[in-house]
Amino acid sequence: MLSYRHAFHAGNHADVLKHYLLVELLAYYSRKDKPWWYIDTHAGAGCYALDSEQAAKNAEFDGGIARLWNDRENLPEPLQAYVAAVAQFNPHGRLLFYPGSPALAMTQAREQDRLRLFEMHPTDVELLQQTFARETDQVLVRRSDGFAGLRGLLPPPSRRAVVLIDPPYEVKEDYRRVVDTLKDAMKRFASGTYVVWYPLLARPEARQLPERLAELGAESWLDVRLAVKGPSADGFGMFGSGLFVINPPWVLPERLEVVMPWLVKALGEDDDAGFDLEHHIE
Repeated sequence: MLSYRHAFHAGNHADVLKHYLLVELLAYYSRKDKPWWYIDTHAGAGCYALDSEQAAKNAEFDGGIARLWNDRENLPEPLQAYVAAVAQFNPHGRLLFYPGSPALAMTQAREQDRLRLFEMHPTDVELLQQTFARETDQVLVRRSDGFAGLRGLLPPPSRRAVVLIDPPYEVKEDYRRVVDTLKDAMKRFASGTYVVWYPLLARPEARQLPERLAELGAESWLDVRLAVKGPSADGFGMFGSGLFVINPPWVLPERLEVVMPWLVKALGEDDDAGFDLEHHIE
C-alpha cells in the first residue's frame, strides 16, 4: 500500500515507545567496537516537520514526544538518551522537527556502522534520500519492498545487526508477511536482533500477532506493550502499541521496568492506560 504517510503520526505515543527502544538497542550494540548494521524495512521519510500540514492535522505529537520534551528535567535516566537524540534536530530548544527511525539510528552510528533503508512511497523515498544525501558511504536507501529486500541483506558482513520491521498494517496481509519474513530472517541470521512494531487494536490479526511471533521459537525474546487508553466501545481505533524483540539485550527488561510506568503516567489518556512486559532471555 502506498497511501500510508507516517508524517500524520510523527512523534506520537507509538513513536516514543519504538524510538526509545531503538536508541537503547543501538547504544547497547555500540558498547563494542565491532560495527553494526541497522536495517529498516519501512523507513518512511527520515525526518518530519511538526508544523507541516500532515503532522499538524491531528497533532499526535502533542500526546507523545511533546510531553517528554516539556518535562525533560524529570526524565528517568533510560529515556534521556532518546530525548537527547531528538534534541539534535531541535538545537534552539523548540520542538519543531521529529526524527524518524533512520534519522535516530544515524545519531547513534559510528564511522564503521551502516544503515540499509527500504521505502516504497515515491515521495517519502525521495525525502529519505535527501535526508541522507551526505552520508552515502554509510547509508543505502532503496525504493523497494522491505519485506522482500531484507532477505538479500542477511547475514550482514559484520554479523551484528538491529532490524526494525515496522509496516503500517493497513492491510491484513502485513500481519502474515511479518511472521513469514521474520521466520525466513531467523534462518538466515539467527543471532540478529529483530524488532517488530505492532498496533494494539481490537482486530484479531493484531491480537494474535505477538503469540504467532512467540511461536517462532526464538530462545530469547521480549514483548512490551503500552496502552495509552482503553479500547473504544465500538472496537475501532488504536489504543496503544507493542514491540516484540527477538534476541534482546539481557539488560533491557530492567531498563523497561523503569521506563514503562513513567510512560504510562506521562502518555496515558484515561484510567485504562497501562503496560505489559513479558520476556524470556537465555
